[in-house]
Amino acid sequence: MASLGIGGWVLTTWLRIKNGYPLDGAWGQAVYPKKNDEAMERIKLLSQENAQLRAELGSVKDRLANVERIVTDDSHRLSQEIDALRLTKN
Repeated sequence: MASLGIGGWVLTTWLRIKNGYPLDGAWGQAVYPKKNDEAMERIKLLSQENAQLRAELGSVKDRLANVERIVTDDSHRLSQEIDALRLTKN
């Protein structure tokens, strides 16, 4: 019975290592990954990239809202807005 428990533990640990999951110590603390300067720098770069992607997503949402407004707008009002833009340029 004890060998079955040990075998299950070994299998679970092997699957965690194989799939990249962090390992737990005897008291539940994370054994891997450990915090180091390289990991902190990577987290910092990923956070910056995340912020840039969120800003880009915001601008894409704004553009999509404008396109949706144009598509759902009636043609008469749209032509009036285009003519108004032409008049302001001249």
